[in-house]
Amino acid sequence: MVFSNIVSNANNTVLDPEIIKRRYPEARIIVLDDDFNTFENVANCLEAIIPGMNREISWKLAVEVDSEGSAKVWTGPLEQAELYHQQLQSKGLTMAPLEKI
Repeated sequence: MVFSNIVSNANNTVLDPEIIKRRYPEARIIVLDDDFNTFENVANCLEAIIPGMNREISWKLAVEVDSEGSAKVWTGPLEQAELYHQQLQSKGLTMAPLEKI
């Protein structure tokens, strides 16, 4: 914490707005191709864990994982990314390390 940017007097404390307006760290989740997960399993896991994921998108991502070797399946706040990454990994998907952006 940077204390030099805090202005204080007897009745008020004001924080410098430049310090308050920091962007929350983000990350991307990448699923890797492997020899044991089926298209259906990858699609089902994505649908079950990633909010807003539908059948059409999950199947497109499963095909991308197979044909390209990997697919970015979600990008967003780091804390949520850590949860989804761990849940996908616990379902048996092969995951790239969480990629902070």
